[in-house]
Amino acid sequence: MLNAAIIGLGWWGKTLTRAARSGGEIAIVAGATGRRALAEDFASEQGFVLLDSYEQVLADPRVEAVILATPHLDHEAQMIAAARAGKHIFAEKPFTMTKASAEAAVAAIRAADVTVGLGHNRRFHPHMADLRHRVQSGALGTILHVEGTMTAPNGLFLKPDSWRVDPRQSPAGGMAGLGIHMVDGMIDLFGQITEVTCQSLHRATPAGTQDTTSILLTFAEGMTGYVSCMTATAPSYRFCVYGSGGIAEIRGQNLDDFSFAPAPDAPLSGHATPKPVERHSLPGFDTVSAELSAFAKAVMGRTPFPITLDQMIHGAAVFEAITASAAANSKVQVAP
Repeated sequence: MLNAAIIGLGWWGKTLTRAARSGGEIAIVAGATGRRALAEDFASEQGFVLLDSYEQVLADPRVEAVILATPHLDHEAQMIAAARAGKHIFAEKPFTMTKASAEAAVAAIRAADVTVGLGHNRRFHPHMADLRHRVQSGALGTILHVEGTMTAPNGLFLKPDSWRVDPRQSPAGGMAGLGIHMVDGMIDLFGQITEVTCQSLHRATPAGTQDTTSILLTFAEGMTGYVSCMTATAPSYRFCVYGSGGIAEIRGQNLDDFSFAPAPDAPLSGHATPKPVERHSLPGFDTVSAELSAFAKAVMGRTPFPITLDQMIHGAAVFEAITASAAANSKVQVAP
């Protein structure tokens, strides 16, 4: 059992706490938050002590790891402090806001030889594992293009004083909360992204934040990609890979449905018919518990955490380029 502290107890910090408890491999023994009065009942219910500051958490000998569900701009300094205190780190995405800050955090992590996990829970769904296997085995042939769309209604309900409304914390609309999951999945499957073109607009959110964002991507391997994210509509998820061998697609808010449509062996003329489409459904899989379990196993030395440090740095570089592209409304090269 890994003894951890939860830092940040907004709605997602509470989600992570419950997931850790249900997974059975991480015990939340302490916590800290900027709004203590709003978290005291939850801490009591979950059976952990609230401390007054992050510094107190890092000084607590019971705490082996910290789980950061904090504002994005805080991640770099918090990870560096945790690493120097010898604590393992699970950070919610985005890892950091820029490549330089990601490199600084990773340098401290490597120097301290602590384990770090990153909260891209969609990577851990079995349908993503199925897709990864098909891509790596060549079942999809030459990859032409990948598309990802993720939507949520959160922007319709954010209060004007929420830190998530601050464009410094959440640039390029829903990228930090939604689109970055798609980018991570693409990095996982297809490697380095070399350039991006982003447009990000406000259409409907009461707070005036950008809620409609779309990005074109180019990959080092030569394929293309597209990411879109919206924060003022119904929740949805779609991740689709187009290859010369067929089309693989994951759909559903919780990634429940997977399909693979193989390319035909001959032109669809005369009596030729398309090959049957494979369809698989796996409802109810808990990706948050799965990612925290993977983090605990990595700390215990059983299996490496599947998101590498280099991928974390590259993800931050892509996010930085998307932010710059959205601001300039032009194509931006991703820092190598």
